[in-house]
Amino acid sequence: MLLSHLLFMKQRVLFLCTGNSARSQMAEGLLRHLAGDRYEASSAGTHPVGLNPGAVAAMQELQIDISAQRSKRMDEFLDQAFDYVITVCDRAKESCPRWPQTGRLVHWSFEDPAAVMQSPEEQRMAFRRVRDQIRQRLEKFITAPW
Repeated sequence: MLLSHLLFMKQRVLFLCTGNSARSQMAEGLLRHLAGDRYEASSAGTHPVGLNPGAVAAMQELQIDISAQRSKRMDEFLDQAFDYVITVCDRAKESCPRWPQTGRLVHWSFEDPAAVMQSPEEQRMAFRRVRDQIRQRLEKFITAPW
């Protein structure tokens, strides 16, 4: 009975970035959308700054609504066990604590689309590009997590 219960438990994934405003939020929403039946996704930041409207708009283009997600501090999750803790920016990787109950600590580096200080259209393109890169990485992760 216990073994059958374990076979159906969702794997827990925490995505971390600095502001928990774009990359980690999009990763959380994408993993829920792509494989929510197999994964429990969360996201947090080392210094959360709030959900970026550009991330919400980029995800809405895929009919994925992340507008109800909120920006969270990684401290909220330090006492929780995760199968994977995935940092999605270099600064978060540098300041990421070791989770004693984590199966794997992984780093994926994506540019910060919110840091693109150009025209509104170029910023939208940056959010789309990063969203698509995260989606590609997650599709590989789902089929062969390691």
